[in-house]
Amino acid sequence: MAARASQTGLMALWKKGWSEIPEVMGSSVLGVIGIAAAAYGIKKHRDSDGDNKIYKSEYIVYRPDDPRVKNIKQ
Repeated sequence: MAARASQTGLMALWKKGWSEIPEVMGSSVLGVIGIAAAAYGIKKHRDSDGDNKIYKSEYIVYRPDDPRVKNIKQ
């Protein structure tokens, strides 16, 4: 199922690529989905203050006037 010569644009390129190299096109879709899932996970981790854990392997000393003091979990 090759793309017709009269078709132009992104959809024709997609159809031609899918008919000629389906492995690359399929893995490209999975790669884009993986990158989007990783970006969502990183954003969710940063939004939930992920580095401010109750139990840490290293201790950090904050000054009393540091704005991060109000976010410390106890």
